[in-house]
Amino acid sequence: MGLRAKFNLAVIAAFLIGFALAATGLKQLFDANARMQVVQNARIMMSAADAVRQYTDQQVAPLLGVESGGKFMTASVPFFAAVSVFKGVQKHFPDYTYHEPALNPTNPSDRATDWEADFINSFRNNPNLHELVGERDTPTGPSLSLARPIAVDSPDCLTCHSSPQRAPTAMLASYGSDHGFGWKLHEIVGAHVVSVPMALPLAAARQTFITFLAILVAMFVVILVILNVLLHYMVIRPVVHVARIANAVSLGDTDVEEYEKKGRDEIAVLSVAFNRMRRSLDSAMRMLER
Repeated sequence: MGLRAKFNLAVIAAFLIGFALAATGLKQLFDANARMQVVQNARIMMSAADAVRQYTDQQVAPLLGVESGGKFMTASVPFFAAVSVFKGVQKHFPDYTYHEPALNPTNPSDRATDWEADFINSFRNNPNLHELVGERDTPTGPSLSLARPIAVDSPDCLTCHSSPQRAPTAMLASYGSDHGFGWKLHEIVGAHVVSVPMALPLAAARQTFITFLAILVAMFVVILVILNVLLHYMVIRPVVHVARIANAVSLGDTDVEEYEKKGRDEIAVLSVAFNRMRRSLDSAMRMLER
C-alpha cells in the first residue's frame, strides 16, 4: 500500500469518527433548539390566554355580573372567555389548542383527559411546581403540551364552586348541581394546557441538520483534494525522485543526476544528506579503484 493510500485511509477514518460524533451532537442540538422554539410559542399562547382572562375579569365581569335576567353570563367567566377566544384561533390553526381541564369541572365537557389529569395531579402533589412540559403523539404528528396549574386563589370562586346552595340559580339551571362543587381555597383544581404541533419545527431542524452535514462532507472532499495535491508535490514526488536516483546508484550508475530540493523542510534536508552520501560513496569507490 502506497503512502498516498495510507494517508487517505487515515484521514478518511479520522473524518468518519469526527463526522459520527458531530452528527450525534448536532442532531441533539438541532432537536433541542426546535423544542425550545415550540415551548416559546406555547408560552406566548399561554400569555395571550392570561391577557384574555385578566381583561374579562377586570373589564367584562364588573359590567355583566354573574347572572342577568335569570341567565348565567358565561361571557363574564375569565376561563370561558379565554377558551372561546382560542376556539376562533383554532379554526385557522387546528393543531394549536388551548384547554382548561379540571378534575371536577362545572361543565362536564371540561373534564380532564387521562394525560391532562396527569398534569393536574403532578401540580397537586407538588405545590411548588408552576409549569410542566410534555410530549405526546397525535394523529397529525408529535405535539408538545405546556401546562400551568389552576388554583382557587380568590374566595369569590367559592361563590360558584363551594356548594350548590351558594351557587347562582342561573348557573345551576345551565349546568346542574352534580359537578363543579366542593372546591376549597388554595386547592389546585385544574390546569391551563396549551398544545403546539412539533412536526414542522422538527422537520425544519432535520432539514437544517442534513444541510449542515452535506456542507461538512463537501468541505472534507475539498480539503482532502487539497491535501492530496500538497502531498503529491511536497512529499511523494520528491521521495519518488530520490528513490529513483538511489535505485540507479545502487545498480552502479554514477552518471545519474543529483537531486536538490530548495527550501528548509525535511525533504530538502533529506536531499542534501542524500547528495552528500552519494558524493562520499563516489569518493570511496574511486579510492578503492586506485
